[in-house]
Amino acid sequence: MAAQFGRRVVKGAATTAVAAVAVAALSASQAPGVTDTAQGRQNTGSQPSSDPDADNSATGNSPYYTDLPPLNSPTPTPTTGTGTPTGTGEAEAGIPATVLDAYKKAEAALGESKPGCNLPWQLLAAIGKVESGQARGGRVDANGTTITPILGPVLNGNGFARITDTDGGAYDGDTTHDRAVGPMQFIPSTWEWSGRDGNGDGKKDPNNIYDAALAAGGYLCRFGWDLSDKADLRRAILSYNNSTHYLNTVLSWLEYYRKGTHEVPDGTGTLPSGRSDDNNGSSSSPTPTPTSPGTTPPSSQTPGGGGSTSPSPKPPTTTPPPSTPPTTPATPTDTVDHLEDAGTAKLTATAGDAFAEKIATRTETEAGKAVAKVRVRFTIVGDTDSVFTGGESVATVVTNSSGVATAPALKAGEKTGDFTVRATVVGRAVSGLDYKATVTARQADALARTGDTALTCVAGGEFADQVELKATYKGAAADGVEATATLIKAADDATANDKGPYFKDADGKTVRSLAGLKTDANGLLKLPKLYADDTAGTFLLRINTTGGATLTVELKVTAAPSSSPSPSAS
Repeated sequence: MAAQFGRRVVKGAATTAVAAVAVAALSASQAPGVTDTAQGRQNTGSQPSSDPDADNSATGNSPYYTDLPPLNSPTPTPTTGTGTPTGTGEAEAGIPATVLDAYKKAEAALGESKPGCNLPWQLLAAIGKVESGQARGGRVDANGTTITPILGPVLNGNGFARITDTDGGAYDGDTTHDRAVGPMQFIPSTWEWSGRDGNGDGKKDPNNIYDAALAAGGYLCRFGWDLSDKADLRRAILSYNNSTHYLNTVLSWLEYYRKGTHEVPDGTGTLPSGRSDDNNGSSSSPTPTPTSPGTTPPSSQTPGGGGSTSPSPKPPTTTPPPSTPPTTPATPTDTVDHLEDAGTAKLTATAGDAFAEKIATRTETEAGKAVAKVRVRFTIVGDTDSVFTGGESVATVVTNSSGVATAPALKAGEKTGDFTVRATVVGRAVSGLDYKATVTARQADALARTGDTALTCVAGGEFADQVELKATYKGAAADGVEATATLIKAADDATANDKGPYFKDADGKTVRSLAGLKTDANGLLKLPKLYADDTAGTFLLRINTTGGATLTVELKVTAAPSSSPSPSAS
């Protein structure tokens, strides 16, 4: 049975002096009041020390809770009286009220914005359970912000992935390395682009369960994934933390919560005790033991603790020998000095179309040598609705053997004008490289009437037929093309006429020029009904579209028949 909130079980470490030193060292590095999910824990090898996929996941592949749900099914209805559930199954099925509300609100929001994703709130609950024990048993305030920040271990490559600081400590308080933050355990570089404002307070706070739950849902719904599809569901979960054991643990809780759950008061939820980096974890790899200057590490250590102890370290000598601080081997990312454009052509596309060219960036050393296996992040910046393939505004790509990272294809949105795509090195503070992209308005190069009926009307009447046109571009229907229609004075005078045929606005007033018209999906444009004043003659209607297509239509107004005199009475 999981430990009740407020207890902390550190397996295989409580009886060892070495673990005590590790706990003290980690505790000393934290600000008062900070909940540190790394405290008192050492890595057993379940997480690689150098994880190439870490900075491309939501959590940086940080450790997670490994407790599995009870075998008995949960009771889906709340208990009476104090509301405290009885029985292991019911206790585990309880989700703190505010946390549960955040999951359900995120499901509803994603159901509107990305209905094809089919995100179930139970998946957010499963991930929240595995990542933070439902915000550590629901220790959140009335707005959904955790009472104390929840931080993962320092991702310094010492038993965990190595991700150097990307946020200046803004989210995790660490200006040297990154740490997973909040109830859904986002690393800062991922939160920077995936963060959401889930509670409408104008802020994107990874420590707020409403913001974090909505961000997690958006993260799981990217790339057009449909979470009702088992293959897409697996891809989405693995993208959150790239571990098969993590996947299976989340799926177990997902199935458990789907069978029924209930609300419990905030702060009373159960807290898991097993962690993927505990000494008694599933990995059989030995635990690296931290050492102090002047000490000799144990010659061996029994993984999985279980009450067994390792040989005691030798006491320091009378005069401690000088020691060299441990160093972490340099990674390819450490050698990058700058970014260079790798032959990207001009980036221009018509609204709604894909850009023909892709952005290519090369990572180089100070000497100009290409660096492979480096993660480059491409971020769309500016007032634009253009996106990368899959609908995202951020993409991370690993450089190839030539040191080149090629961004996914860009698709132009409907907003015209310029925007920027910025390339940066993940985990390395070097200047970014900006690429200018331009979206031009949809165009038509030809415009024709869909019918050939003469357009005639009697003075003071209305035209029986409405003017309908079809716009094309290079022979294909030109959809979404903007157009204007003006009743002009003459073929060589495009000034709006002050007599003859006219349109009516919404208030029934006479207008002879229309703007903001747009062709439909088939390139068709039907103009509003035309009316005629009491002036007879031949008039011209001119239609112009973006792209230069122009069509002039002839309109004829005949004089109204004169009234015959009434015959005289006999």
